Amino acid sequence: MLTWTTYGSWLQGDKRGFVRDGEILQGDETILELCRKLQKGPTVKFTKQEKSIVEAAILNEAERIGHKTEALAVCTNHIHLAARPCDKSIERIVSMYKSAATRELRCYGLTGKIWTKGFDKRFCFTQQDLYRKITYIQNHKQSTTLSPVACDEGN
Repeated sequence: MLTWTTYGSWLQGDKRGFVRDGEILQGDETILELCRKLQKGPTVKFTKQEKSIVEAAILNEAERIGHKTEALAVCTNHIHLAARPCDKSIERIVSMYKSAATRELRCYGLTGKIWTKGFDKRFCFTQQDLYRKITYIQNHKQSTTLSPVACDEGN
């Protein structure tokens, strides 16, 4: 399962915790405020239309490169994707998906930074692992469709 966030939506110091140099750290209001001041653009929160654009861009890119996706949830401030292995590296695939979505969002009129650097990956070693990730994403997508606030809580 892959997860990546929109720009400014999960800064270092965040109360949900954050990662620095591979270490998971607790929230720190002082660090968070400093990161907000250093932020080079506004925090990105997708509208319903922008979420649809991102979803279509990712699915179209997946089809173009032959990457089998199992589940996708595009939220206001992050993306969850479960997919089968591919002949490209995970880093390359995420880069391709971010680029495809960015191109489409630019055509729609969105400017500035859209994505944070990097992403999170959780490998699925068994069919049961994959099924759990797919179910999580499907439930997450459903809950964010019903309640936009749920997506902003860092799920």
